[in-house]
Amino acid sequence: MTLILGIETSCDETAAALVEDGQRILANVIASQTELHAQYGGVFPELASRAHVEAISLVIEQAMHQAGVRWPDLDAIAVTVGPGLPGSLLVGVNAAKGLALGTGLPLVGVNHLEGHLYSLWMVAPERPIRFPAVALIVSGGHTELVLMHGHGDYLHLGGTLDDAAGEAFDKVGRLLGLPYPGGPAIQAAAASGNANA
Repeated sequence: MTLILGIETSCDETAAALVEDGQRILANVIASQTELHAQYGGVFPELASRAHVEAISLVIEQAMHQAGVRWPDLDAIAVTVGPGLPGSLLVGVNAAKGLALGTGLPLVGVNHLEGHLYSLWMVAPERPIRFPAVALIVSGGHTELVLMHGHGDYLHLGGTLDDAAGEAFDKVGRLLGLPYPGGPAIQAAAASGNANA
């Protein structure tokens, strides 16, 4: 059995998870900053990094507690190293470096977009990856089409040139006078709309 502590701070959510054998999530704790950024209609990078500093220790502690895991139980620490907001990434990376140094555990840097790619197989472990595979990443900050030839062997087929899908939802929501974040607000407005209009 392999047990890994994962740390994620690439944008506006501070997260820590304990994952067993690469697929079984024992704990997943997230400190959201949605309310903090709502007044700006989007993520304010400097405030995001400051909020990560405030939340990171507690989020990691809560994840360890929820999973019933102690430091000697861990095999490694994984942390998002990019892409993302530089200040936000630094908080997670520095926390992970300090923990790895203090515990003697190996530290593994994880590409945020690869995390999106592989998360698909965490929710459906009974369906192993068969290569080649085409994957679409649609998130708040990225919209990418990727051809996966194998593990770590990717070809970028295309993506948005300016705003990602999530950013577009936020901007449209703002134009419509809807609250932040735009995606859920647009979804709620659409659900209560007239389908025959």
